[in-house]
Parts: sequence; C-alpha cells; structure tokens
Amino acid sequence: MDNQPYYRETWAEINLDAIEQNIKSFKRHVPSHVSVMAVVKADGYGHGAVATAEAALRAGASYLAVAILDEALALREEGITAPILVLGWVPPVHAKIASDYKITLTVFQTDWIEQAAVVLDDLTLTIHLKIDTGMGRLGIRTEKEAKLIVECLEKYPGFMVEGLYTHFATADELDNLFIESQLTAFEEMATYFEREGIRPRWTHLGNSAGSIRLPDRIGNLIRVGIAMYGLHPSQEMKLNQPFKLEPAFSLHSQLVHVKQMNGGEPISYGSTYRTNEGEWIGTVPIGYADGWIRKLKDSYVLINGKRAPIVGRICMDQFMVRLPGKTKIGAPVTLIGYQGSEEITIDDIAERLETINYEIPCMIGPRVPRIFLQNKEKKGVMNTILKK
Repeated sequence: MDNQPYYRETWAEINLDAIEQNIKSFKRHVPSHVSVMAVVKADGYGHGAVATAEAALRAGASYLAVAILDEALALREEGITAPILVLGWVPPVHAKIASDYKITLTVFQTDWIEQAAVVLDDLTLTIHLKIDTGMGRLGIRTEKEAKLIVECLEKYPGFMVEGLYTHFATADELDNLFIESQLTAFEEMATYFEREGIRPRWTHLGNSAGSIRLPDRIGNLIRVGIAMYGLHPSQEMKLNQPFKLEPAFSLHSQLVHVKQMNGGEPISYGSTYRTNEGEWIGTVPIGYADGWIRKLKDSYVLINGKRAPIVGRICMDQFMVRLPGKTKIGAPVTLIGYQGSEEITIDDIAERLETINYEIPCMIGPRVPRIFLQNKEKKGVMNTILKK
C-alpha cells in the first residue's frame, strides 16, 4: 500500500511561501516599531493553523492569535512556543490552564477577574484588556466599567496587563468614517488607563483592513487575519490595495468516472438535469459534506484548462460536470485556483454564494486534506481527522 497519508482524489493546496510573503508585505507597510500578530483562528481560516502559524513566525510575526482556548492549546501541543492571545471569552475556570501553558487571555469583566483569581491562587496570568469602541461584541464600554476593572486588578495582582486593544467594525469600507470615532474612543480609554498606572507593552487596534488604511495610527502591534492568507478584506479594498497579496489556498480534485450520454438521461437527485445526445459527463469526488455546498450547482470547475459546468444537484460526496469532450479518468479538476489561462478565485465563489471571501476556505471541511507547499514543493500534509 502507498505510504500517502490520505486516500482520496480531492485536496487543498496551501502555499506557505505566499503566507510568508504577505506577512513581510505588512511588515514593510507599517512603521518599523510595529510588530505583527498573525491570526490563525478557525484552523488558520481553513488553511491549517499549525503550518500557517509556523510560516507567519518565519516571516517575522512575533505573536499569534486564536478565537478559543482549545485552538491555543492545540498550537502548544504541536510545539509552538510563541506568545498566543485568545481573542474570545474563556470561562474563568480555565484560567489556570491558560497560565500553565503561557497563553494570554482577553479580559473585560470584573466578575471574570474575581472568579479567575480564585482558580489561579498564586499563579500569574498574562491578559489583554479589550475595549469595545463600537463593534458591540466584547469589551469595556465606559470609563465607569474601566474604573471597576482597575480597582479589581489592584485587588488581584496576579494578572499582568500586557495589552490593550479594540476591533474596527467598518475598516474595510473606505468611505465610512466610523473608524475615526472608534480611534477617538480608544485613545480616550487608553489615556484613562495610563492615568491609573496601566501602561501595557502592546496596543493593537488594526485588523487587516485597519492596518492597511491607517498604518501610523493602529498602535504598536497589528492583527493580520484574512490578508495573511492573500485575501482582501473587501472588494473595495482590493481595488485600492497599496501592496500585492498572494492567495495561499487552492482546491483540486480528479475525474473518477466519465461517460457519454444519450439524449434526455437524468443526472443526480431530483433528475433536475437532462443530458443532450452524445454529451460527456464526468464525476468529481467532492460534495457538500466537504463544503462544496448545493448552492454551487450552477457554477463550474476547470478541466484541461476549460470551464466545465456543474450539472444536476451536488451530492454529499460527489457532483457531476458537463465535459467539453471525451476526457480521461484522472484528469485534474480545479475548483479554486489556476488551470491554463483560466482561474477561479475564492472571491468568485464568495460572489456566487452571496457571502464574503472569509467564509469560503473555512467552509472546506477537515476531511479535505491540506497539502502544504513551500519553495514550490510539497512539504507535507495535515489532516485533522488523521491526526486524532
């Protein structure tokens, strides 16, 4: 039996060189005193958290960010020692685990500090205070809340305030001035904390869009998320990008069956498509269980450098395409990426699904292996199912 770590004809390729290049582009874009926090939540936006984190660190990122504690622990278990911030709320009962694994937590509630202090006992926990300047999700909203936080931290000295941050709500909308309101609100809150003796090492306001737009006004640490993977925060910003982003994600498969049809033969569930006389139909082994959802039934893939439209309903594990002619079994199929002079981008898929590009790589499920490419060669495969 072949020694390969996966056994299907569908896979995603992740170009680690592209990720490194994107991080380096951000480092050149912002002032020299500004460091980079690479956001690798949601399994690196569907690209693979460990490999993309390592690529970002090689390129000069000094911090990592995730959404939940489980993601941070998974990185630690893979041997990553760089600082990691959990951006989301973590139950205070898990504060000791975070301390043990040197994981930084986001804090914005006095009750949380009091409960976590009991769990920590004499241990120290590194924290970043989150300010809600208008996102409306998590964070300290008023000076009154900030005062209570300060008093609570004075009572429990085991918390080391390393950072102060916020998150922009409209940074990817170039004509929306709400970002200025958020900047002002953050500056006022930062000034209050400084008066109270809290002067954190890091201040970070900029997500990908904010860091691109306002490189001189987003603190001394930027959080690079979607743009790290070569995707633009919005179509508007794509047209006004000050430096090039290199997409890292492509999706591929192969034809596993080919047949020539008679006229009027049904294809797939519901018999919604009927063939023309002499038409060639191919089967591609990926379906909605992998994230290629049924709403993509009117889209196309690339085969032999040409567009091949999907016909009939997409099944759980497979779909069918109308081929331009007789085609060999095993012919490469590109769902996202280049083939010849044709290209299907993540933005193309997002537009067809009436959503944002963030969602597309995250949709592609864990049973699709990720093959990591570095220096234009295959480096290895990470498949979260096989690793369990």
